Amino acid sequence: MRFLKFILTAVTLSAVAFTASASPTSPKDGVEYKTLAAPQPVDTGKKVEIIEFFDYACPHCAGFDATLNAWVKKQGDNIVFKRVHIGRQNADLPQEKMFYTLQAMGVLTPELHTKIFNEIHVNHNRMNRDELVFDFVAKQGVDKQKFIDTYRGFGIVGHLRKAMSMMDAYNVEFWPLLAVDGKYVTAPSMAESNANSEAQLNEAVTQVLDVLVTKAKAEKK
Repeated sequence: MRFLKFILTAVTLSAVAFTASASPTSPKDGVEYKTLAAPQPVDTGKKVEIIEFFDYACPHCAGFDATLNAWVKKQGDNIVFKRVHIGRQNADLPQEKMFYTLQAMGVLTPELHTKIFNEIHVNHNRMNRDELVFDFVAKQGVDKQKFIDTYRGFGIVGHLRKAMSMMDAYNVEFWPLLAVDGKYVTAPSMAESNANSEAQLNEAVTQVLDVLVTKAKAEKK
């Protein structure tokens, strides 16, 4: 009987050890995510702020869209999710202006956001000229003249400047990039995993985000 108990105990301990070794390790600062040297202010109260820096013209951002949307939906009221379209110095990006114009008009739904990615990356309409943007949004039922007036207004110029300022503050050098509560940044390209595909990297970074959201929420208490 004692021998049998010894065998069972050994098997149990071996199973625990195997499970522990098979479990994913906690994400490491400087590897799967980075802590910002200068934390940025957030205005989301008890909720954790998540910002995605993205570019409509970026195929990796398009590929990440569905995974990110599913993760955001799963988080529910746990987070406040925002997007910042990247900008470029001394460049006028019609896709960027389209994003901020639709946002300013209050018509940028998740469905329309995904449609824009599909229009560029599936239908191969780059929307890199104003006229292409105007035609596209009109087909989506958006008031074309109101869109054009907003698109060319000073308010959008302000959004473009703010985007550049935020890119500097968060040290955005590549995208998609995700900022967590003004303190941490991570990205699919930073996710440590045995991934054999971009889709697996996209899934892996959501696990990093889960850990960072929990960490940021605890720090708010």
